[in-house]
Amino acid sequence: MALWKTPSRSSTEQNQGLGLPIGSQHYRAFVGPPEKYDLVAANQFSLLNSLGLRDYDRLLDIGCGSLRAGRLFIPYLLPGNYYGLEPATWLVKEGIKKEIGRDLLKIKQPVFSNDSNFTLTRFGVMFDYLLAQSVFSHASQKQIARCLSEAKKVMHRESKFAATYVGGNENYAGDDWVYPECCEYTEDRMRQLAREAGLAAQPYSWPHPNGQRWLLILNHG
Repeated sequence: MALWKTPSRSSTEQNQGLGLPIGSQHYRAFVGPPEKYDLVAANQFSLLNSLGLRDYDRLLDIGCGSLRAGRLFIPYLLPGNYYGLEPATWLVKEGIKKEIGRDLLKIKQPVFSNDSNFTLTRFGVMFDYLLAQSVFSHASQKQIARCLSEAKKVMHRESKFAATYVGGNENYAGDDWVYPECCEYTEDRMRQLAREAGLAAQPYSWPHPNGQRWLLILNHG
């Protein structure tokens, strides 16, 4: 006789948000395709690892959401080295509850901010690595400029900032955050926005499960 009951597929799908559209009020579905939740997380972790991330580095996860990537970074990094920026506090709470747990929270001591204006200086530290996965793909040019301007203030000369955007032939000219839809930008415009913030951006060849493009942003002083 079996000592446990295997959950039905419908129960599993409900718990993981499978089948729900992007933006649904489920912690996995809200941040992107729920069926790719694990792939997008692994993609980010592998990228930063390939760029040289070590456990003693400080990482800022911009738009950390429900800790999709945080559930991999937080156990890896030394206590106090993971920082997450996310205006939607319910997503962070759900990520803690369902992905990392309170015990790991106590051990690793991640730091969070719910600032909605990309105030990266709020943390009061300099970062070795910064990550903005699927943030600029929903942001206005003004918002991207603000984020990059703040990033400049918290990056030293060796810092590396990996960010994604959705490439296109025209640039989104609106002022509002767009979600769950995406807005497009040309590579030239993204690089120009970085230059205006005193940073240097270059395309970075790395796969993305949802077809977005990666930029590697550096601070040359």
